Amino acid sequence: MIEFSGIQNIYFILPLLGLVIGIFGTMTGGGGGFFFIPILTLIIGVPAQTAFTTSLVAALPICALGSFGHYRRRNIDLRLAAIFASFGIAGAFIGSALTNKVSSAQLKTGFGIYSLLIASNVIFSTLRKDQNKKKNKKQETQSRKLVRIAKGSMFGLAAGTVTGTFGTSGTAPVLAGLLSMRIPVKLVIGTSLLVVLVNTIFATGAHFLVGKIDMTLVCFLTTGSAIGALLGPKLINRIQFNKSENKVRYWYAAIMVVLGILMIIKGD
Repeated sequence: MIEFSGIQNIYFILPLLGLVIGIFGTMTGGGGGFFFIPILTLIIGVPAQTAFTTSLVAALPICALGSFGHYRRRNIDLRLAAIFASFGIAGAFIGSALTNKVSSAQLKTGFGIYSLLIASNVIFSTLRKDQNKKKNKKQETQSRKLVRIAKGSMFGLAAGTVTGTFGTSGTAPVLAGLLSMRIPVKLVIGTSLLVVLVNTIFATGAHFLVGKIDMTLVCFLTTGSAIGALLGPKLINRIQFNKSENKVRYWYAAIMVVLGILMIIKGD
């Protein structure tokens, strides 16, 4: 169900927040839906179910424009994306069914716990990254097609379920699966964003008839996020992935921990 809420003064900060999220989302392979939800629920005060569906729609321009930008720069592995996305579609419908069976408070608490799990995954994968850096090429040549399919199906299903349930990008399972395949970081980011796009499209479709989409909020958010999504892929090619990348990952994890705790407190 589509609705248009009345414009409030606080809405005018949303384009700026959207710009930052658009840049950050396309540079990390996430799409930004993760950050839209705390903004809508904690700052704007939107009910959880409406916030989750609205965040899905607001994330679509970021995912679409970002995926196109990464595709032009050859940062996407289409075969891997197809494996992850095909199982992610099924997960998206499973997740959307779960959303309508729990309360708003339970959704907030669940999202908070999910945030803490993502943060733990980011920290753990960053610590392991340096240890395995020298082994990447050797391990990649030894990887088999069946292993890729197994990992892609497992992590893809998990990502789709998260997207459908919480209205967020479900990036963590996708990134975890792609990083475990030891492919270049830029390829991980671009491929992840394309998978997130497909999951978001189908999750939006699954939520459309049962959830509420606040198009006023979508317009304010996407005004900035669309511009950010165009800038992100350009900036990513200028970054040298070295020790500075680890610092960004740790800051990213710290922010998720704070948001997760806030969501759990609000849920209670």
